[in-house]
Amino acid sequence: MVKKYPGTTIEVLDLKKGSSKILFDGIFATGGITLSQVSNMTGLEPYLIQNWVKRKFVSSPVKKLYSKEQFARIVIINMLRETLQLESISNLVHAIGGEVDNEFDDLIKDDELYHRYVDMICHKDIDIYNKDKVLKIAQEAAEGFERNIPGAKDRLVRILQIMLYAHVSSVLRDSSKELLVALQ
Repeated sequence: MVKKYPGTTIEVLDLKKGSSKILFDGIFATGGITLSQVSNMTGLEPYLIQNWVKRKFVSSPVKKLYSKEQFARIVIINMLRETLQLESISNLVHAIGGEVDNEFDDLIKDDELYHRYVDMICHKDIDIYNKDKVLKIAQEAAEGFERNIPGAKDRLVRILQIMLYAHVSSVLRDSSKELLVALQ
C-alpha cells in the first residue's frame, strides 16, 4: 500500500522512523526550492502558499527560494488545514515558532517538529483511541528535546498530540468521503 508523507503529495511504500529527515536532506541538498516545487510537493496552489507568506504564517522566501524550515512549516499547515480552522493553526504555529521572522523565539524548529511527528506516527504501538498510549508515544517522540523555556517539553508533547488527532481526523474524513463516492 502506498502512503504519503503527511501534508505532502510525496509517496512512499512505508513510513519509517528517520525517513522524513532523509527525504528533507535530499530535497534540500543543493539549497532552497522554488514555489513551483513547493506547490508540486504539497499539492497546494502557489497563490495559497503566497497568501500564507503574506499573512505571516510562513516567512518570506529568500531570492525566491524556500528553505527547509519554510517547507516544513507549509507542510505542517497543509496537514492541519483540513481539520483545524486557520485561526487555530495560526495559534499553533505561533506556539511552535513565535514570530515568523525571529528564529530565536522558536520552541522547536519546524523541520525537527515534522520529523518528530513522522517518527511518532511510525510507532508500531500507536492507538489513536487510547489517549494514554498517544501521550506515551508523544513523550517518546519528545525525548532528547532540550530548550531553556519553562514547560517547553510539555508544550511539545501537547503539540504532537494535537497534530496527531488533527491529521487522523483528516484521514478518516477522506476515507469516509471515498466510501460515500463508492456507494453511488
